[in-house]
Amino acid sequence: MFKHQHPYPPFIPKGTDKLIVGTLPPPRFTTGQLKPGDVDFCYGSRDGQLWLILGRIFETELENANTENAVRQRIKLLEENRIGICDMVECAFRNKMDASDAGILNAKFRPMIPILTEHENIRTLLFTGGNSRNGPEYFFRKYLKKYPEIKLEAVQENIVPRIYSFRLGNRMIKTVSLTAPSGAANRAVGAMDLYKKMKAENPAFDTIDFRVMQYKEFFLQ
Repeated sequence: MFKHQHPYPPFIPKGTDKLIVGTLPPPRFTTGQLKPGDVDFCYGSRDGQLWLILGRIFETELENANTENAVRQRIKLLEENRIGICDMVECAFRNKMDASDAGILNAKFRPMIPILTEHENIRTLLFTGGNSRNGPEYFFRKYLKKYPEIKLEAVQENIVPRIYSFRLGNRMIKTVSLTAPSGAANRAVGAMDLYKKMKAENPAFDTIDFRVMQYKEFFLQ
């Protein structure tokens, strides 16, 4: 059985008001066996789409290579836009060396409530996936069972992205469950009525365009 340790600590620049929350990067980032085109940073898999989406939202071109410059570009984008990254899982176990959330076993969570308490400007959690088993929203809900006084209240529950809020001290914090920035989620995107409508109106419209449209509202708030 493989112990899947998260290779990166939380990255939360001073003044962060939006926090990207996922689960774990692929196991090769833990073992250090990166592929050409990977970036040695959060969400650095060459197969992922988050940085492509953010590059388009913030109109900046990001290098896709295992270089210090590629890392610096991503840090600069996050710092300039007050965005942090803190995945839910500190470590877990896997029977197979793959990156599926479904394969995560015995997850140990990061202390999200103390982290949010320390970083007082954070008002939005941006989950890179929903409430399906072992997704980031699913794990956050499971983690909150330690805090029965904290209740997620529905803001937008019946359409994607699902939005909830909860009170932490004097703050209201919003959670947004974005469509996952992965190729595996493309089928789900393709089945959405809104995507079908927009694709019919513009045949060049694709699943990346759809995510840019969805993410933009929340990353630019």
